[in-house]
Amino acid sequence: MSEGAPWLVIIGLGEDGPEGLSPASRAALERAEIVMGPPRHLALLPDMGAERVEWPVPFADGLDLLEGYRGRQVAVLASGDPFWFGAGSVIARRFEPGEWQALPGVSCFSLAAARLGWALGKVLCLGHHAAPLTRLRPSLAPGVQMILTLRDGDAVADLGGYLAGLGFGASRLWVMEALGGPRERVTEMLAGAASGVFSHPVVVAVEIAGEGAVLPCTSGIDDGFFDSDGVMTKRPVRALTLSALAPKPGERLWDIGGGSGSIGIEWLLSHPTTEAVTVEPRADRIALIRANAAALGVDRLQVVEGRAPEALAGLDAPDVVFVGGGLSGDLLDWLFSHLPGGTRLVANAVTLESEAQLIAAHAARGGDLLRIELAQAAALGPRRGWKAAYPVVQWSVTL
Repeated sequence: MSEGAPWLVIIGLGEDGPEGLSPASRAALERAEIVMGPPRHLALLPDMGAERVEWPVPFADGLDLLEGYRGRQVAVLASGDPFWFGAGSVIARRFEPGEWQALPGVSCFSLAAARLGWALGKVLCLGHHAAPLTRLRPSLAPGVQMILTLRDGDAVADLGGYLAGLGFGASRLWVMEALGGPRERVTEMLAGAASGVFSHPVVVAVEIAGEGAVLPCTSGIDDGFFDSDGVMTKRPVRALTLSALAPKPGERLWDIGGGSGSIGIEWLLSHPTTEAVTVEPRADRIALIRANAAALGVDRLQVVEGRAPEALAGLDAPDVVFVGGGLSGDLLDWLFSHLPGGTRLVANAVTLESEAQLIAAHAARGGDLLRIELAQAAALGPRRGWKAAYPVVQWSVTL
């Protein structure tokens, strides 16, 4: 190994084995003293004289094993492009940049798009070999094209059943086995009739069709998307609240007094990089929040059972805080004394007592105070009239 040269090479390998490798990748394999990878990848290689090491399960154990080979010439095999839902980024985080280099192959997404003639830049590419299918929910709309990796062949029927259960059974599926290799097979079917025996590795291309409900891209989605025990920020007020919270990519929300979880869920729906923690004291509502989050594709919502401010101790600091329940002067004082400057705070009040808290807080700390009064047309005898909802007072301030 030359002075300063990386000792570790991450090589993207396809189902066509060494024949599909670039000259640089083949040269790296020939130099390797140790070739490490999953059994399926190792089986694609001829005997090259290097020591072969199977990557263990769980995956994290392999990182410790790999570290023990530091200083020797090591090649790690991964599928296609190791940095597209692959092991590449996990390995790269473990070692210094000068220790490793990567030689990607053709990704399964590129191969799948090439088989169908799809414009890859317009296709949603997702790794679902270890993720729940519910994460697809925000993206389900007629005409959407997506390419998914699945854990195994049995997951094809699960995918079809999930889509059909939401009203998208007319979606077309192209089940692609062992793309790019001699075992390649492509099978077309409708989601509502998805069945069959398929061999790993499996990639499925999907073109969504059907009459299922589509999640809007704006905040304030219909109340019917949430299960609720009646305690929920209703759609118009939720839309105004999300506007005040103003989620930005990568920001973290504390949602205090979660109820049905609607505020935290819509925060997460606004962008895939947002984070949210919902704090709720009632166990029955905790279960409701988790079910709503999973059903709407944002199971990354962190749910904490307890009362604020006690339940807030030890949580990662937020960028934004919403107080929708449990409002008190003590809670506001805790937030102002414990959170860093620049944190945004939005609080809603419905009762006279909580409204008085916000009026006093506004007088003492500034910010913006908004009174939201809404009325909806409803039957009034044989005619119609305006039925007013309880007014909501909303305070927005930056700490």
